[in-house]
Amino acid sequence: MTSLFLINILLALAWGAVTGSFAEVNLLFGFLLGTFALYIIREQVGTSRYTRRLWQIVSLALLFVYELLLSALRVAVIVLRPKIELKPGIIAYPLTVDRDFEITMLANLITLTPGTLSVDVSDDRKTLYVHCIDVPDKQATIDDIKNGFERKILEAFR
Repeated sequence: MTSLFLINILLALAWGAVTGSFAEVNLLFGFLLGTFALYIIREQVGTSRYTRRLWQIVSLALLFVYELLLSALRVAVIVLRPKIELKPGIIAYPLTVDRDFEITMLANLITLTPGTLSVDVSDDRKTLYVHCIDVPDKQATIDDIKNGFERKILEAFR
């Protein structure tokens, strides 16, 4: 998997050399072109898993941007209300992810989303404690994380 990523980077650099421009946008285009080339020959060289994983990582990034915008809008609405009625709380989120990298990524994605903050991970690494600015329904918040960030992390890195 790592060797295919390096091949893709080499294809991007080759694209930069052929076009005579090593600008970031041109190298990104070369990387995408290399990904497409690896996708075309996926059956011959066995790159189908690489291209699928790359798409899943992009999908995770797009979900993060969507959740970032949505939660920023929610926090802005809360702040702009004349009367603020909140139910802040700390929820104990049961983790499905079990690798350190996955737990760290989930905790960081939650923390980077406005209105939420990862507070701690239990010693057995089975529970993540998350502070939320407004928790009207704890189970709905847990389900949102489980069906959103955690599911995308599992798809992208397993």
